[in-house]
Amino acid sequence: MTVQLFLASQSPRRRELLQQIGVHHEVIPVDVDETPRPDEAPAEYVIRLALEKARAGRALTLEQAETPVLGADTAVVIDNEILGKPRDQAEALEMLGRLSGRSHKVLTGIALIGAHTSTRLSVSKVTFRPISADQALAYWRSGEPADKAGGYGIQGLGAIFVSRLEGSFSGVMGLPLFETAELLRETGLDPLNQADFKE
Repeated sequence: MTVQLFLASQSPRRRELLQQIGVHHEVIPVDVDETPRPDEAPAEYVIRLALEKARAGRALTLEQAETPVLGADTAVVIDNEILGKPRDQAEALEMLGRLSGRSHKVLTGIALIGAHTSTRLSVSKVTFRPISADQALAYWRSGEPADKAGGYGIQGLGAIFVSRLEGSFSGVMGLPLFETAELLRETGLDPLNQADFKE
């Protein structure tokens, strides 16, 4: 099967989302420094990292330059502070405590490098119900928060904490499909016109 896209991310959620819209892709593992710069706004941060990942992926696929490269980055933001992946149990519980009973933003930047480079930003507002200390600990012990920005996964058990979502469910998961499809169409790759969907 022809590879239509290189995905510069090892996130299984992003792979699942691309599969959901029928885009045949190959994962290109890249390693970029995800440390925020001083005074860097969250929106600038996620776009910068998406671009850096896409450029790193392009550098590894120069011999197949006709195939576009997609990079993405997601940040959970509360009180204008970016919450990354928790380093340990204590940090995960602290994050869940901050999110408990409040609203926060989830920003996902995407960058596509093909004939030219384009970016998009998805911003969603997520509201959590109050979370008790025992519930937060039980959630940590499930293993789900360990590799998730903000210490939760909306596509898994973490969904039980979400009382309201305004924006993009797939964006909160890590790859906003509306914006992704827009960028893909610019390169001539329309998910609705894929052979797999034709009778």
